[in-house]
Amino acid sequence: MGKITVETCEIEGLRIITPTVFGDERGYFMETYNYNDYKEAGIDEVFVQDNQSASKRGVLRGLHFQIRFPQGKLVRVVRGEVFDVAVDLREGSPTFGKWHGVRLSEENKKQFFVPKNFAHGFLVLSDYAEFAYKCTDFYHPNDEGGLMWNDPEIGVEWPIPEGMEPILSEKDKKRDGLSVYRKNRLAWER
Repeated sequence: MGKITVETCEIEGLRIITPTVFGDERGYFMETYNYNDYKEAGIDEVFVQDNQSASKRGVLRGLHFQIRFPQGKLVRVVRGEVFDVAVDLREGSPTFGKWHGVRLSEENKKQFFVPKNFAHGFLVLSDYAEFAYKCTDFYHPNDEGGLMWNDPEIGVEWPIPEGMEPILSEKDKKRDGLSVYRKNRLAWER
């Protein structure tokens, strides 16, 4: 291996990946993904779709998930900085409803692997951020789900600066919390 360093998290399955960066006076080079290296690190996934978004400071996207077609995601920041969060939604998991957050930036070049059956979201900390991610399943517009970003039951500690109000989509302003998710999950499985 050697091209990437992989850190495990308190929540099983989540991984923080730091690539090896080769730099000189001209700039730098790094591999952002190599199937063999990731497989050796225990991330043996087939990614079928790449996405990229741009957002301004204070935008909070999430916490999102796909209901019947869950996606694993390998996320990174191309420009700027975000606080990235994953919430465990795996039934029977000892860490169900727990969250983990990591700062991703163009400077640290870290990546965050979020397996299937997690909710995911991020808060933009820089003036502007470009966020890129690989997915293990295609996006299905009629399969969207989401959790309230500030659900006290989950308790994500977002690093929101004093006096800043997060900028949310209309959908994200209306999300329910984890207790409603549990009730809905039973209905979705029928």
